[in-house]
Amino acid sequence: MNKSKILPYVEGAVCIAMAVVLSMIQIYKLPWGGSVTLFSMLPISMYSIKHGLKKGLGVAFIFAVYQLASGIAMDGLIAWGLTPLMLVSCILLDYIIAYTSIGLSGIFRKFGVFGWISGIIIALGIRFICHFTSGVVVFHSSGKLWEGFATDNEFIYSFLYNGAYIFPEIVLTSIGAFLIFRVPIIKKLIIGNQKSTAN
Repeated sequence: MNKSKILPYVEGAVCIAMAVVLSMIQIYKLPWGGSVTLFSMLPISMYSIKHGLKKGLGVAFIFAVYQLASGIAMDGLIAWGLTPLMLVSCILLDYIIAYTSIGLSGIFRKFGVFGWISGIIIALGIRFICHFTSGVVVFHSSGKLWEGFATDNEFIYSFLYNGAYIFPEIVLTSIGAFLIFRVPIIKKLIIGNQKSTAN
C-alpha cells in the first residue's frame, strides 16, 4: 500500500483523536444536561470536506462508537432503566446516527466556503433532529429547564434542551471552518485533495 492510500487513514485517526480531546474541553455545561465543547465536531467535519462522504462517514461512525462507549462507561447509559426498545432507540438516535451524521459535512465540499458551511449546518442539523426525536419519542422529555421555566410539552422541552447546546456547536463549527478556509495553505491542501477524490 503506497503513501497516498495510507495517508487518509492516518489523517482519519488524527481527526478522531482531536475530536475526542476537544469533546472533553467544555466551554460551558448546561445545568439540565448537555454542554458546548471547543470545536469538537470540526475535525470530523473538515475530514469529510477534504476526503468526501464515504471516508467522512466512516470516520464519523468510529467517533460515534467512541461516544457510545463513553455514554456507557461515563454516563451510565445501561443503568438508565430504559426498556430494550428504548435502549436500542437511544443508542441509534443519540449516538450512532447522531454522531455519524457529522460525516455528511462534506456533501457540498466542492463549492468553496459556502459549501463547507452549508454542509456543516446540514450535518449538524441532522444531529439535532436525532437528539430532538429521541427526546420526544424515547424519553418523552418534559420538566424544568431553568428557573422560572418548565413545560409538560415534550416537543418544546426537547427542542430547547437539545437546541441550547447543539445550535451553539453549529455556530462554532461553522466559524472554525470559515477561519480554516481563510488560511491559504490549509485551503489549498483541502481543495487540492478534492480534485483527486469523489463523494
